[in-house]
Amino acid sequence: MPAAPLIFHSPEEALGRFGPCAVTAGNFDGVHCGHRRLLREVTQIASANGWAPSVLTFDPHPAKVVAPERAPKLLTTIAQRCGYMGECGITQVLVLPFDLQLASLEADDFVRRILVETLQARAVVVGDNFRFGHRQSGDVHTLARLGMEHHFEFRALPAVTMRGVVVSSSEIRRRIQTGNVPGAARLLGRFVSVEGEVVKGHGVGSRKTVPTLNIEATAEVLPAVGVYVTRTMDLESERIWPSVTNVGFRPTFGGKHLAVETYILERLEAPPSRIRVELTRRLRDERKFESPEALKAQILSDVERAGKWHRRWSNGRLMGRAAATAPYTGS
Repeated sequence: MPAAPLIFHSPEEALGRFGPCAVTAGNFDGVHCGHRRLLREVTQIASANGWAPSVLTFDPHPAKVVAPERAPKLLTTIAQRCGYMGECGITQVLVLPFDLQLASLEADDFVRRILVETLQARAVVVGDNFRFGHRQSGDVHTLARLGMEHHFEFRALPAVTMRGVVVSSSEIRRRIQTGNVPGAARLLGRFVSVEGEVVKGHGVGSRKTVPTLNIEATAEVLPAVGVYVTRTMDLESERIWPSVTNVGFRPTFGGKHLAVETYILERLEAPPSRIRVELTRRLRDERKFESPEALKAQILSDVERAGKWHRRWSNGRLMGRAAATAPYTGS
């Protein structure tokens, strides 16, 4: 497992410590397959030249500052993004605080102050639709010109497409929010997941249906309400269990708040304190049942179907990308 990258939270903190680098810049929400193409290019250039493979990103998302009404819900936190970047070989990340002062910086000044003077960029790699600077006045042509002026190599890469669809954070959000988790996983390059602290529920499940682990999910983007085949990881021990998960409001019991409730298909010796639930496919819609007994019968049927799915993807295949290519059947 690659080491976690060094994370700097201001230009002042990075100045003099952010070694000569190959760098890519952007928001990188989700760190999806398109982002990973940029990260691979950066690590290859850095490795060939003895530079540090690096990322420049922003917090908060620039839209939250310049156009809050258009700001997207985010797939990942900054900490999650940095972790995924580390898995791709990135060794240092500057998380640049985005504010109105930064938004007003002209494109030429941004490159000179941040990329050249602070980051000591020797190579800059971005997507061919990258925009930056005041009112997004800078583009790849601007970077090409400034690369010649400041003596850094510049590369612009085309968007990654899969099955004729451009890989983008917005398309991944759309797929997750409609329940198409296999389709979203294809673009992410990993399972759609929800993680958080295990919290005490209302105790209804253990008394009337089946006991579950309830997550206090903090993600801004959650899957469509429904029941999913999942696998659940203890984030402390990294142990993984097959599971089935309900994302919804518990209408049979008059629930009003969205909950993520996971039933582990194996015996638990002790409940974990923090988990990640990875969603592999959607089984059905959530619906209201006439009684707890009817709900329990449906849950047991869901468990049986989920068990068959997990057995089908046994021998380690569930952990790979095979599950991400499974067809979406909905419900």
